[in-house]
Amino acid sequence: MSARTVAVVVTEEIRLASWDLYELSIPCTVFGQPQSDLADPWYDLRACGTGTDERSRAGVTGTGLALRTDYGLDDLVGADTVIVPSVPDACVEEGRPLPEALVLALRRAYEAGARMVSLCTGAFALAEAGLLDGRRATAHWLHTAQLAERYPKVQVDDSVLYVDDGDVLTSAGLTAGLDLCLHLVRRDHGAHVANRLARRMVVPAHRPGGQAQFIDLSVPETDDDALAPVLDWARSHLDQPITVGDLARRAAMSTRTFYRRLQEATGSTPLQWLLAQRLGRAQDLLESTNLPVEKIGELSGLGTANNLRHHFLSHIGVSPSEYRRAFPQTVPGAGSDLEPQLRTA
Repeated sequence: MSARTVAVVVTEEIRLASWDLYELSIPCTVFGQPQSDLADPWYDLRACGTGTDERSRAGVTGTGLALRTDYGLDDLVGADTVIVPSVPDACVEEGRPLPEALVLALRRAYEAGARMVSLCTGAFALAEAGLLDGRRATAHWLHTAQLAERYPKVQVDDSVLYVDDGDVLTSAGLTAGLDLCLHLVRRDHGAHVANRLARRMVVPAHRPGGQAQFIDLSVPETDDDALAPVLDWARSHLDQPITVGDLARRAAMSTRTFYRRLQEATGSTPLQWLLAQRLGRAQDLLESTNLPVEKIGELSGLGTANNLRHHFLSHIGVSPSEYRRAFPQTVPGAGSDLEPQLRTA
């Protein structure tokens, strides 16, 4: 297996629902499409079927679509990351046992050092393998009660989009799986690469894992006509002081109404949302430019170098200098393209 190999489990022997296909397509899209201009090498994706022979490595959905894979469960061992997008509904709703070979393969992959990831009901597979015991984890809120009841050793949190517990990560269902996959790219390659990939996929660059699952708008940048222009304006003026009152006036709302609408859309208060945007801007600048920390604090709106350092230590866990060393510039020309614009901003 090459570096950054991502093995995606394809559960094939039971009929798949249409949303299972969606969750399967997410890691295939994020990790399977080469992005050599963002990072080279990119990931090496392997779709690993749960069947024990070539004939059984096929599954049929309710739409009659057949899936075939070139890799099996033995290929999970040695992968850098193993992702279980989902498990069949029968295993969740009816208590049908998961394939024993899959459970054993997941344990072997973890023992070999793989980073283990589940999307939606894939958490049931990690839990069955004992990989979530004593850990905080999540799944789609429709299934978290069943997950908690069936696996009492798991600390189930039904209120978040995803949980990053270091070497084991879990997400809620559907689009939350995309949030987690972009989070993995952010961890591996930094905010600059993850943001550019998200832009190509026409999705929000970053929804924090702690954001609530119970939201009315999954993509607030485009789904709320009143909020979208205001949020776009705020992102383009992060180097300036911005108050909640400023944002509310631009949205032609009272401060209370704006507060409520933004929290419904993003799961964050206006100040939390602004801080997240400023931190994201600072991360991007640290990765893509050679600007001094003091200038980055100014351009991101986080103020002095000391204030920037305080927020990085509190929310990211490292200092700005340590972050920059962890994500050296890898995109040709990134710094030279941005720095002249930033100096005149």
